[in-house]
Amino acid sequence: MKMDINEYVLSAGRAMLDIVEREWQPLSPGELEQRLDQAVEEILEADLIAKLKTQPPPTIYVQLLQSQADVQPQVLQTTSSHFQEDNETPEPQEALLPFVTPFSHIFCSHQHIADLLQSSKSRTRMAGRACLSLSQTVQLSLTLLSERVSYRSVSRRFHLEKGNIHRIFFSFCERINMLEERLIRWPVGREAIEALVPLSSQEMEEEQGVPLVLGVLGYTSIPIRLPIGKHDVDSTVPKLKRMKTEAYADSWLNLQLVCDINGRFLHCRISKGSDVDRGSALRDKLKEHPEIMPSGSCLVAKAGYPLSAQILTPFSGSLGPREELFNKTLEGHFHILDQAVANLKARFQRLQYLDIGNFDRARVVVLTACVLHNVFLDMGQVIQGEVEKEEAVSSEAEGEVDEEGVQRRDAISELLLKNFDSGSR
Repeated sequence: MKMDINEYVLSAGRAMLDIVEREWQPLSPGELEQRLDQAVEEILEADLIAKLKTQPPPTIYVQLLQSQADVQPQVLQTTSSHFQEDNETPEPQEALLPFVTPFSHIFCSHQHIADLLQSSKSRTRMAGRACLSLSQTVQLSLTLLSERVSYRSVSRRFHLEKGNIHRIFFSFCERINMLEERLIRWPVGREAIEALVPLSSQEMEEEQGVPLVLGVLGYTSIPIRLPIGKHDVDSTVPKLKRMKTEAYADSWLNLQLVCDINGRFLHCRISKGSDVDRGSALRDKLKEHPEIMPSGSCLVAKAGYPLSAQILTPFSGSLGPREELFNKTLEGHFHILDQAVANLKARFQRLQYLDIGNFDRARVVVLTACVLHNVFLDMGQVIQGEVEKEEAVSSEAEGEVDEEGVQRRDAISELLLKNFDSGSR
């Protein structure tokens, strides 16, 4: 059996790279000079602001310090009124939108994330790491998440050592992870009631027994670098071709999500590709704590997930009119999750491929993206991604079923067909 020494050397090199990146790296002379320049700039800026506070500030400056929600309209209104002296004709406000909107969106999002980090429980800094301001840390980390760029490229952009870039980024991700319970939470009470949507677009009376939908359950795969030792060193197939054709179980992460009608994540579970669990843990939790689901509500999930009274899945196998109508009814809900996942990957392009061979570190990055997805959604900043085409919902084998779930699905599908037949007459 012929062994390819180059493959062993490559795996060993990657292992050493991971180890070196985690170790402390001192500041280079160039980086130290950049930090000193930054400190001087901050002192000068603070002195300038202190002087401005002692003087009557211009109207535009006052308005820019208002709340984030009112930044754009206030700037527009102030700018127009400032130039409307002597009965001059004001310029249309629309002409100012291209200038104001991008700046305000970027400023507000970075500032909001920085405020969240300020309010988080962690205030720790790693020894030996370059001391960046919080706003710069946010900008650097969002750059790494949003663009498919290397640490070396970001190192040149921010004038920092590659090892320090690595540490700053993962420190940012760990602090964002601490906000998971606060920002990815299951709705309760009035919030849960407001999140409910009809299962079907057909006009049906509430007492007919058709449930309302709280959220959509599904998953997506996040490809990661193969862990050390998983490479097929005996293969003579070119490396790039092997990556496209081979599918090692742990060459990706399973990202299981529940989202509401707006695409907001209510539940997030990240596991290794070898983990075959498909929602059974969530199903068991819902059975043990039925009070977390509003009365008469349910989740919907694609085939392969467990069918229960709380989780409805499509029919599979040979389908009649009743089963086809039920499956078609669920498809509209599945598109909501598909679009949310597409938006997640469009905003955070690093999720298209994580060049990380360590599961725990890869998980931290994926969870960071999910938390920030909700942050941007709450701010009304949505990037529309392109939904990947998938097979029909009934093409996958049905998952685990229980008798209560079967009975409820049969009863609902009968009601849908009955209402459809009466409406088409």
